[in-house]
Amino acid sequence: MTHIETLAARAGSRPDPASGALSPPLQLATTFEHAPDGRLPHGFLYQRYDNPTQRDAEQVLAALDGAARALLFPTGMAAGATALQALPPGSHVLLCDDSYFSFRVLAAQQFPRWGLTHTIVDVTDLDAVRAAMRADTALLWAETPSNPLLKVSDIAALADIAHAGGARLLVDGTFASPVLQQPLALGADIVLHSATKYLGGHGDVMGGVLCFADDGDHADACHRLRLLAGATASPFAAWMILRGVRSLPARMDWHCRNARTVAEFLAAHSKVSAVHYPGLASHPQHAVAAAQMRDFGGMLSFEVAGGREAALAVAARLRLFTNATSLGSTESLVEHRASIEGPDSPTPGGLLRLSVGLEHGGDLVADLAQALAD
Repeated sequence: MTHIETLAARAGSRPDPASGALSPPLQLATTFEHAPDGRLPHGFLYQRYDNPTQRDAEQVLAALDGAARALLFPTGMAAGATALQALPPGSHVLLCDDSYFSFRVLAAQQFPRWGLTHTIVDVTDLDAVRAAMRADTALLWAETPSNPLLKVSDIAALADIAHAGGARLLVDGTFASPVLQQPLALGADIVLHSATKYLGGHGDVMGGVLCFADDGDHADACHRLRLLAGATASPFAAWMILRGVRSLPARMDWHCRNARTVAEFLAAHSKVSAVHYPGLASHPQHAVAAAQMRDFGGMLSFEVAGGREAALAVAARLRLFTNATSLGSTESLVEHRASIEGPDSPTPGGLLRLSVGLEHGGDLVADLAQALAD
């Protein structure tokens, strides 16, 4: 079995037959030659249907997650929305309580238009998940680690519950990436990644991917919907994601190392009331994370003693951490999630989310120390 580090390092890398180039070629064509009778001698018709660079990226992404099939999209939201819209009308969805806030908004505003219903549940509470399952539940949606509270769900146990009820399990694995967590190997049916984050890795490309354990009816429905709705990633984005994947394992090792250093510093600080990082032994699901993750990731959040105003003041004093949305790039970012999510946000007002980058860990700790000082 080829290790994931080797798969990533050689992503899309094979000598180009025309030039011998080792870097994956970028094919920008919008249309492709076909025969007069409509046959496709080269396998491609039109960029929206499929294109060579997208296909290369999908093969690599499927291999990283151990999937039977991968579908690339222009954003993570487009990928997730397609997985939901492809469900049969009348389906019920169990949505985790600490999922990315835009998916919660999507469920509230669009599910009635799509003929779907949903229930929000804490998926770290397996008894609550079992109680929330219904005869019409078609999909259990988990995000682990979650955004922004870094909750960790037991993927294998959730898969058992979903399958016993005739439902599929989708795991949003964006925070972990395929390097740290393999949901399909633990029984999940679909993995969602925002490729904008760690897969791209440099803050300069957007994308989303669905990876399917089974190349069956739901994968086909998602493919047809992508084709008809036009939610196809551009070839350039696919090429940039391929480029990012080639350094993914090395980057994740450094992200994890820095995040652990930052989390341990914050956990010992008198002005921090809570640190949410699954690598800490104090994390409620630390044992679950240790069992199903290779390492604990580059994302964490912490709560500043004193609440919202104190947290905003700390964020304003940070010099190395940049106040910005998104995550998974080389630079470290801080974000006050409650402000971004709006007045109905369930996120604690004193919480700051950190995307820990590839700077020196000591420099990051020094920046946090001066921001937390009187």
